Amino acid sequence: MNDLKRCTRCVLPDSFPGIRFNDEGVCNFCQEFKGIEQLDNKKTEYKQKFEKLLKDMKGKNEFDVLMCYSGGKDSTYTLIELIEKYNLKIIAFTMDNGFLSKQASINIQTVVKNLDVENIIIKPPFDVLKKIFTTCSKENIFSQKSIERASSICTSCMSIVKFSALRKALEMNIPFIGFGWSPGQAPITSSIMKNNPQMIKMMQKAVFSPLYNIAGEKIKRFFLEEKHFNGSYNFPYNISPLAFLEYNEEELFKKIQKFGWKAPQDTDANSTNCLLNSYANTVHKKQFNFHPYAFEQAKLVREGYLDRETALEKIYQLCDENTMIYVKKKLGIK
Repeated sequence: MNDLKRCTRCVLPDSFPGIRFNDEGVCNFCQEFKGIEQLDNKKTEYKQKFEKLLKDMKGKNEFDVLMCYSGGKDSTYTLIELIEKYNLKIIAFTMDNGFLSKQASINIQTVVKNLDVENIIIKPPFDVLKKIFTTCSKENIFSQKSIERASSICTSCMSIVKFSALRKALEMNIPFIGFGWSPGQAPITSSIMKNNPQMIKMMQKAVFSPLYNIAGEKIKRFFLEEKHFNGSYNFPYNISPLAFLEYNEEELFKKIQKFGWKAPQDTDANSTNCLLNSYANTVHKKQFNFHPYAFEQAKLVREGYLDRETALEKIYQLCDENTMIYVKKKLGIK
């Protein structure tokens, strides 16, 4: 990793797909960035768009938002902001993938209690998840494009979360599904997206087929069925509010700690909830020669949320050895 040439402005390495550098060593992604002022204008535009949608749709159903809640810092902050800023009625939706940090589990219970929020928790059979995670550690089962922003292990896990959440939102007639993506993960232009049945059908097929080939029938109940596409369901909007709301990590931590959130000590620098993340990152780096969080960290640097040195520290930080041993043992990997 230290031998890689990196953009002199952000942190993307020369091994990142599609990257090019100019004579000053600045990557094409930084060259194409339009600047903070234009980004701020876009944030205002999308915040207004969101508030207009709320004016039309808020309070018309039992719940306004089904919030995908991992217990991590960003999803916790998003949950709090949606309640405090917009007074939305929210139901939290959590997946236990078998690798939640103990502190993350405590954080989930504490925060939803203090916010008086109902929480749905799904826990797929671990034998199913184990098959998926171990297969992803040996091969990339998804499209080449998917490896740019996440490891195959994380993509498989998040696919189950996203389609399970969509299924639940459809069946409960909830108009919004919330995600706690950081501004580095969520492009502003995708921060408010109306789910289209035909688009969702194609997107689901792309991830469901490889997962089904690994795990079989047991995976089906975590995805949409044909009945969900028959026209009788109202497809919700996906929202990623941190893309257009104020985002400052120091202030974020101050706020979430007021609701009982505490930082886990056994996760890596890029996760505040999942023990599996370090192993997934390590596998991805060996497979593709770049860190799966490089794109997110680079975007945060480019957009002024993070300084370059801090981003590099997060990418270079070694995972906790005890956590790595625990994960590999649980997955049966030597």
